[in-house]
Amino acid sequence: MPLPRVSVEDGGLPLPEMKPGPLVLEHRVLKALLGAWALAACSAEETAAVEEHLGGCGPCADEALRLREAVGLLHAEESLDLDPALRTRVLEGCLDRRAPRIPVPEWAVPYDAETARLDALLQDIGEADWHAPVLLRWFRGEGPVDRRTTVAGVIAHLLTVDALVALALGLDDPLEVTADRPTPEARTEAYWRASRFPPSRGVRGPWREQSHGLVRMVSFTGGAGELPVSYGDFELPLRDALLDRAFETWIHAEDIAEAVDYPYPPPAPRHLHRMIDLGARMLPTALAGRRRAGLAAPPRQARHLVPAGSPGRSLCLEIEGLGGGEWFIPLDSPAAVGSAELTVAHVALDGVEFCRLAAGHVSPEEAAVGQDGDREAIRDVLFAAASLSRM
Repeated sequence: MPLPRVSVEDGGLPLPEMKPGPLVLEHRVLKALLGAWALAACSAEETAAVEEHLGGCGPCADEALRLREAVGLLHAEESLDLDPALRTRVLEGCLDRRAPRIPVPEWAVPYDAETARLDALLQDIGEADWHAPVLLRWFRGEGPVDRRTTVAGVIAHLLTVDALVALALGLDDPLEVTADRPTPEARTEAYWRASRFPPSRGVRGPWREQSHGLVRMVSFTGGAGELPVSYGDFELPLRDALLDRAFETWIHAEDIAEAVDYPYPPPAPRHLHRMIDLGARMLPTALAGRRRAGLAAPPRQARHLVPAGSPGRSLCLEIEGLGGGEWFIPLDSPAAVGSAELTVAHVALDGVEFCRLAAGHVSPEEAAVGQDGDREAIRDVLFAAASLSRM
């Protein structure tokens, strides 16, 4: 019998050099690696084996192409966040094809749109964002006023003030403790005081349900647009009250968006135009109130500068940009009708800037882009616009 062979190690001879060869894998293993290959997660040897296999296997090559295209979709350059205006566009597209059995009155559409936009913002924010600090700002007398609260506190404020419209329509009041005066500020303070704990994200549900209830109710009672809604110190017809609530919803949504760093565009131009029109129609009454308080110059008739019974002077308010238009504001009597023939002053403002002035977010001194004519009249009207604001 031959003797056993001496191993290389035992003979003291060097080991032969091992040259790496291509990785050989079965078809099923290579097919299972296609997903990792498409994500560039394979080792160099696996990548080489897969790519060599793809050159001779048609089904795997097709699958690899589909997987690579799918991976490309995972790296979109644009944000995947939904456009805040998407809901409005989808609803408009649906309604163009099939009218609702109970349509929302045209004068209630801005409120429906603005509450939907704010609800979409609230859907996106996190738990901690509900306690982010928010500064509510408005104008009183001759200067700005502010009140600190949170995102949840702002929604509680909207809930209690929107309830003034709900009460006029016979709906429930979320305020358990009755305020001394049913003004927006008094109701809000009463709600905050009555809460055992600071408002949290739980307030979104009641606010959302109430806003939906208001839209449903006015849709069923579409002819009730002149129903009076009391704000404590004054009244507005229902159609104007809901427009006022749409305006406040937008302004406070901007407050929230600023607090949580969320992009928030202005309302649709046709809705913005309606809000500006409401502010322009309220200016003569606001100007008369400031005169009674000694905060504005008396009308010219009172100073015997205009004959009794004349239409009085007007200020031309020109709104540029979104929702733009031209309004003639009577200066001498809230019951008068503005006239182009008796215009003594002209003020030009951007539409969004005018709304922020009316919300107390811009000072009267900084608001007007263009001014021409009677400086006293211009100052009084700009301050009257700022005095439209409230908590």
